[in-house]
Amino acid sequence: MDFFSIISEQRIKEAHRNGEFDNLPGYGKPLPKDEFEHVPPDMRMAYRMMKNAGYSMEEAEIRKEMMSIEKLIAMCEDEEEKESLKKELNEKYVKFNQFMSKRKKDTNSSIFKNYESKIEKKLL
Repeated sequence: MDFFSIISEQRIKEAHRNGEFDNLPGYGKPLPKDEFEHVPPDMRMAYRMMKNAGYSMEEAEIRKEMMSIEKLIAMCEDEEEKESLKKELNEKYVKFNQFMSKRKKDTNSSIFKNYESKIEKKLL
């Protein structure tokens, strides 16, 4: 242990002996369950940081789904199926934009959609 760890441990023990922790809120009650107990220990800090920054696992899943739907649209040859995939993609965009608006982030998704359609027209 380094010098600062030794000093802090000594001060904590001394405060405990003096009863300075006796009137803290939640004293004598069990600790709340860790919401990340299912996450491997080496990943928990990263999950907490992402949560504190406003990211959620549901948001990440929607991003993955959007990317896979975009790939499916690019490979799809059936126009009917392509249209249904585009509808599904738009629904995912709406959900994603809801997450972003909760975090007060501007998505400019309409700009990206317009840009994407312009690229598609040039490629086709």
